[in-house]
Amino acid sequence: MPMTREFVLTLSCPDAKGIVHAVSGLLFQAGCNIIDSQQFGDVLGEDATGLFFMRVHFEAPEHLADAGTLDRLFGHVRQQYAMSAQVRGLARRPRLMLLVSKHGHCLNDLLFRWKSGQLPVDIPAIVSNHPDFAELAASYGIPFHHLPLPTGSSAAVKREQEQRIEALFTELDIDLVVLARYMQILSTELCQFLQGRAINIHHSFLPSFKGAKPYYQAHDRGVKLIGATAHYVTADLDEGPIIEQDVERVDHTLSPEDFTAVGRDVECVVLARAVRWHVEHRVLLNGRKTVVFR
Repeated sequence: MPMTREFVLTLSCPDAKGIVHAVSGLLFQAGCNIIDSQQFGDVLGEDATGLFFMRVHFEAPEHLADAGTLDRLFGHVRQQYAMSAQVRGLARRPRLMLLVSKHGHCLNDLLFRWKSGQLPVDIPAIVSNHPDFAELAASYGIPFHHLPLPTGSSAAVKREQEQRIEALFTELDIDLVVLARYMQILSTELCQFLQGRAINIHHSFLPSFKGAKPYYQAHDRGVKLIGATAHYVTADLDEGPIIEQDVERVDHTLSPEDFTAVGRDVECVVLARAVRWHVEHRVLLNGRKTVVFR
């Protein structure tokens, strides 16, 4: 099947009867072939949002094989159900910009997955506030942008550096920013600019263990689980909608360095999953939460 004719429809709207029938019927009438379809209604529990979510992977006939044309096809259904819906062509590879500071394990993992074909994206830029990974970027043939932030930089200097990140985002037509252990707190302005288009990774010990060496603090407290969380970036530090989490068991026989190694492995896996699910259009925002169609 030609990839140029494969598309993914994602939608959310107030839950109501007939949504699945309306969507699948419209695709059938247009001559499309549904390859995979998943749906979820958030209607149970006190914190339910009352929203309905759906992801449909389908093949379109040649005369409709254009995301804009297909998007317009859903105009009436979108209006009827007060629906937020997007159609994306799978022939276009999402474009990622990776941000990193001085810990390169997540960066290296993502680059390997990309180079080996496990992560179907393009990576036109790596950005860092330190020069450490310029050679790694060069070894993969990816432009490296060193945007330094000296210790004690003023808010104005930090904002100027962020504006250069925003300019690169626009200039390079970036779809997603990945904070691969980028150890800078983003301003409210940059968070708003990247809303729904930036993923961060952190250890799951927050807020209990803050600071530069959380795994050492965890070791000192004798924790039994090492975890990591990937989430969308918001102005509320490390509190954005969660995409993926995982844990590994540890015990008293491990050193602080062992804790750190285990934690970094978990971070790599969790971040890679979150990025892959996002670029495959499997993650839908549901207020402060996400719906992930795996």
